Amino acid sequence: MIWRREQYLDHMTFNHSDGELFVQLFGPLVGLTDEWAAQGATADELSLKAFGFDSVQYAWLPVNVGAMSGIKPHVILENDREIISMDERGRVVKLCKGAATIPLPQRYVVETEDDWERVKPWYAFREDRIDYEGLKRLARLQREGTLILGGMPGGFDEPRELMGEENLCLAFYDMPDMIRDMLDTFADTCLKVYERVSDYLTMDLLHVHEDMAGRSGPLIGKKQIREFLNPYYHRIWDPLNRQGARLFSQDSDGDMTPVVEDFIDCGLNCMYPCEPQAGMDVVKLRRKYGHRVAFKGGIDKFALRGTFEDIRRELEYKLSPEMMGGGMIFGLDHLIPNGVPIENYRYYVSLGREMLGLPPAEPSDYVRMAF
Repeated sequence: MIWRREQYLDHMTFNHSDGELFVQLFGPLVGLTDEWAAQGATADELSLKAFGFDSVQYAWLPVNVGAMSGIKPHVILENDREIISMDERGRVVKLCKGAATIPLPQRYVVETEDDWERVKPWYAFREDRIDYEGLKRLARLQREGTLILGGMPGGFDEPRELMGEENLCLAFYDMPDMIRDMLDTFADTCLKVYERVSDYLTMDLLHVHEDMAGRSGPLIGKKQIREFLNPYYHRIWDPLNRQGARLFSQDSDGDMTPVVEDFIDCGLNCMYPCEPQAGMDVVKLRRKYGHRVAFKGGIDKFALRGTFEDIRRELEYKLSPEMMGGGMIFGLDHLIPNGVPIENYRYYVSLGREMLGLPPAEPSDYVRMAF
């Protein structure tokens, strides 16, 4: 089923639900389609079209609120094993072929406050950050039922892209004024961009990517979130919320359980992908936070490597009645991992649809629902 804007917003804000959504947030991990092809999967199964996943009509705002460095990405070295390149932030990055989808930075561009002053102009407001003709088209689509999405630089993620995780974590203590200046600069530009956007349409959903946790928990704690991220989030979200934006969604892998409350205080009302292997249990989170926050994902992807009974047990827990009725989008907690047999995935989709009261799958275009 393809949901319309108001249906989706009402469902995710616990206002009204027309049913349950069963989705695939992300696609298959590198190499899985080769495994499935060898097991006899059809072309529609390899593309995920065969599984009839739910989606919503959505479009991203035609704006840029991130780095505009003027650096043209280019390949430095490529061989059978890897690609070494320079990205748009001026970082040298390495991508291991056949084993990864995200290149790993080998060098970062900010180590000192002087480095930040050098790259700070990348984040300054410019009129060419906005495609005004594109906004006119989206305003028309929104009236026809399309959900409009916008983003903001992550309060952890964007500085991490400039500095690296270790240097950033130390900088919260050693260079707090620089971190505040980074976040103020990002917010200034977001506000100027979205002030102009508001002349054309109302953003429905603000998205922030953080990926700030692992299995042992978040890389920064409550103190840093309250002192640095809370004012930054509110500075961007509050005016958008007053203008009519209804969802503020955060993407972060790992165990965010220790800081869910702190991010709710930041204004978030949707979190994903809720990885069980990292310690995230959406059923327990729903019991604790009720209607204060919605979730997406939460179904253990590794259960699909087990038996049919393992899959059934996972679905019976995660698709329990207390999780129904809004504020939840059911799906695997991230990419479909290698080692999942196509028969298991077919069973997972068939059983999940049955338990959610959805009709048998009919082929439809797969739409990535990670936002």
